Amino acid sequence: MAAEPAAPTGDPFGALGDAHRRHILALIAKGPRSVRVLADELPISRPAVSRHLRLLKDAGLVIEEPEGTRRIYRLRREGMEAMQAYLQQVWGDAATRFRLVAENTTPDSTDGDGNPG
Repeated sequence: MAAEPAAPTGDPFGALGDAHRRHILALIAKGPRSVRVLADELPISRPAVSRHLRLLKDAGLVIEEPEGTRRIYRLRREGMEAMQAYLQQVWGDAATRFRLVAENTTPDSTDGDGNPG
């Protein structure tokens, strides 16, 4: 059984700013993996994979669990749910605002270029 993970200290969106970390997260989303397995699936070295995993772990997106002499990485459900909730709130609010503007804009209230007039 894994120990309770430490509270995230990093920014999950910052962690996902790197293509390799996004790829690692996508691979782990398909199932738990060790550093070796991840390195075999990526064009980067094991030490580089370990550094990326440390950032993902600090951001609260993955957890590591000891399995013999290896560490197995899995998605951290709470971290992924928090990101999903944030994005739904932001995009939901934006969609609501867009709908309100669209519903309250008439052809007569724009200039010739379609800008509010």
